[in-house]
Amino acid sequence: MSSDLRKLLEEVQSGAVSVDSALLELKKAPFEDLGFAKIDTHRKLRQGVAEVIYGSGKTPEQILGIAKRMEEEGQTTILITRLSPESAEKLSEELVLDYHKDAKIGIVGQLPPIDGQGKIVIATGGTSDIPVAEEAALTAQALGNQVVRLYDVGVAGIHRLLAHADDLMSARVVVAIAGMEGALASVIGGLVDCPVIAVPTSVGYGTAFGGVTALLSMLNSCASGVSVVNIDNGFGAGYLASMINHLGG
Repeated sequence: MSSDLRKLLEEVQSGAVSVDSALLELKKAPFEDLGFAKIDTHRKLRQGVAEVIYGSGKTPEQILGIAKRMEEEGQTTILITRLSPESAEKLSEELVLDYHKDAKIGIVGQLPPIDGQGKIVIATGGTSDIPVAEEAALTAQALGNQVVRLYDVGVAGIHRLLAHADDLMSARVVVAIAGMEGALASVIGGLVDCPVIAVPTSVGYGTAFGGVTALLSMLNSCASGVSVVNIDNGFGAGYLASMINHLGG
């Protein structure tokens, strides 16, 4: 790879290849094969965000191998999602790891400077939704965003939500996280002028069906501008909110 890269840079220097053409070639650069994982080292160049490690199902040794290689490639903030406490404990012996148990999020390195265009508001229906909300919030922060947390502001006491109208109406993106019947996303969608990302959670009694009821309710929202991610997918919501918040930057 190094000889190919040198040749490409020499061609740019000589004028044989344009800067835009070289950038396209770099974006298509190959991954690095560790045997148990194929690290997409050029993802940040191609997509604007470096690869994130999904911890569930991986051994601590595998996560460590991936994270160390990312550090060697110059990645200063490494996000690890769905990381168990047991794996986090072992990783802490080798890495400077900031572990958030409720969210099952591990962050290696420092959070980056805030470079998003505005603020992302993370709102939950209840306290039981906070683990999913923290996954979304920490993901957004690890991607360079200002995050405002509004927890336990569900429709069972709508005045709690309305008390934060200024935060909601000044947001660039709102992530609405709720279980039960998932009504929070529609209510927020009817108040704000920015995109709303709805996250159904698996919180609720029997007919909540592990989040399916909230998912269907959010998909059928009558409020415009509401999009929906998968059940308990705080990471996906935080990532998408960050993409929206960086548009035009």
